[in-house]
Amino acid sequence: MKPIRVAVIGVGNCASSLVQGVAYYRINNSSQGLIHDRIGGYGAGDVEFVMGVDVDARKVGMDLSEAIFAAPNNTAVFQSDVPAGGVKVVMGKILDGVADHMTGMGERGFIVSDAPEATHEGIVAALRDSRAEVLLNFLPVGSETATEFYMECALEAGVAVVNCMPVFIASRPEWEARFRAKRIPIVGDDIKAQIGATIVHRVLSSLFGARGVNVERTYQLNTGGNTDFMNMLDRQRLGSKKESKTEAVQAMLAQRLADENIHVGPSDYVPWQKDNKLCFLRLEGNQWGNVPMNLELRLSVEDSPNSAACVMDAIRCCKIALDRGDGGALIGPSAYFCKHPPQQFSDDVASQMVDEYIADQAMAAE
Repeated sequence: MKPIRVAVIGVGNCASSLVQGVAYYRINNSSQGLIHDRIGGYGAGDVEFVMGVDVDARKVGMDLSEAIFAAPNNTAVFQSDVPAGGVKVVMGKILDGVADHMTGMGERGFIVSDAPEATHEGIVAALRDSRAEVLLNFLPVGSETATEFYMECALEAGVAVVNCMPVFIASRPEWEARFRAKRIPIVGDDIKAQIGATIVHRVLSSLFGARGVNVERTYQLNTGGNTDFMNMLDRQRLGSKKESKTEAVQAMLAQRLADENIHVGPSDYVPWQKDNKLCFLRLEGNQWGNVPMNLELRLSVEDSPNSAACVMDAIRCCKIALDRGDGGALIGPSAYFCKHPPQQFSDDVASQMVDEYIADQAMAAE
């Protein structure tokens, strides 16, 4: 079976965890930590990274296997031996991909390369030359123009997309229709974590409703020390992120809360936390006889590895969609793996939809 050829836009912490993971699962031949061991016959070690794009001087021109460990990346190193694949990170298009304050934060921020910026034609040619099948968007939050630039490139090159960021592409009808018209699959938008703040918040919100407790107020506060949290110090870049995370929770509540009674979003950047993310959740509700109760939870996770299992499954779902000739947003996978899909479903229903989609592919292959 041929590997799934993957291109990566943004060689940050999330890309580092994913690339490390592919090497890890190849070496260990294990299914531990995976949501699905195999999808369409593909395991986690069956991904091949064929293109990397970034704008940081410490990464551009380096082999992808080395660039994933370059500053300002600070995620956990669980697989230090990542074989070189001969894939050099190429200079991308900056646009709004770099917030102004990110270039003034020293080694912890971005050092923009002085290499010539990529053009649309250049990225399309590189995608075609690499024979990439799936493009991963790992751009920083708020990179709306840059994301749309790379989506145009993917459409022209005929490459499937996993939109890991909260810039709405799969969930915007005008964009989704363009992918569907070209029979190019897309999973999006805004990847969930394996066990992260959003999925835990959704499950608890569903639990309250299932047990007859009305949620009156809730918040989710997050802190971290990676470039994602540093980037989000610019609150003007947070609009789509807050909408994505808030709607993911609102969709699971028995009754939609007024804006003043729900707060979901980043709280602050704490440098020494590095890629560790702390989440503080609170739900307040009323039980039998209108008696009040509340629940508080503290969650600590390594942020970037926490999303890798969902990205890995989304890649493989895109691959079987390509094999089947499916185009447009993959509804079940988008609902299960992303915070802001075209259609929201409960996580149990979305999981069943993914399993059915995978099973359909398995039957078609027989």
